[in-house]
Amino acid sequence: MLPEIPEGVAWSILLLPIGSMIAILLFTRQNPKLSGYMTVGSIGLAFLFSLWVLDSVIQSDGHPLPFQSHEWLTLNVPAGQDLIVNLGLRIDGLTAIMLIVVTSVSLLVQIYSQGYMAGDTGYRRYFAYMSLFTTSMLGLIMVDSILMLFVFWELVGLSSYLLIGFWFHKPSAAKAAMKAFIVTRLGDVGLMLAIILIWVKTGTFDIVEIQGLAVAGLLSVN
Repeated sequence: MLPEIPEGVAWSILLLPIGSMIAILLFTRQNPKLSGYMTVGSIGLAFLFSLWVLDSVIQSDGHPLPFQSHEWLTLNVPAGQDLIVNLGLRIDGLTAIMLIVVTSVSLLVQIYSQGYMAGDTGYRRYFAYMSLFTTSMLGLIMVDSILMLFVFWELVGLSSYLLIGFWFHKPSAAKAAMKAFIVTRLGDVGLMLAIILIWVKTGTFDIVEIQGLAVAGLLSVN
């Protein structure tokens, strides 16, 4: 058995793909082929760390890992409670399994894409988009706040739009990308309204706190 995964290593699962995207945009213009290697390397390492997370969760008998939420931003709301935005990870058994699913599938896609996209003029752009998409999916399942969940959900929508419309010179691709963008934006309205309603009722965005209130019967739409 491995020792329990440090919080910093768990954060790196989320940060490695976005770091890959930034490196691709900054350093691969002269050698686009490096972008594929960077993406595969970063997601491959994230996959290995995800296995470590799963091992840690198994050792804890399925209990969430004891990571702290960090206060990031506090906004004073006139005639109301302060709006506190925290950054933190919520890693339990389901999260650990989904980390394996996301990183393993993404890794296989990146490996296959190196051959599939070979010679394409948008090679480095494709891998930058895929790195962003992977980061968005990982954030969606790892964060401990419904507000940050919304942020990563928006990034999923953005990266999906960019990938669907990757060959934007084709009318069919451009049309499909716009259709997907409009549909997801409509869904975003409902999600955002629900998040606002939950915050008004509970005063928190923390998933664990909200779950506790719901279980206790203290969360009601009345």
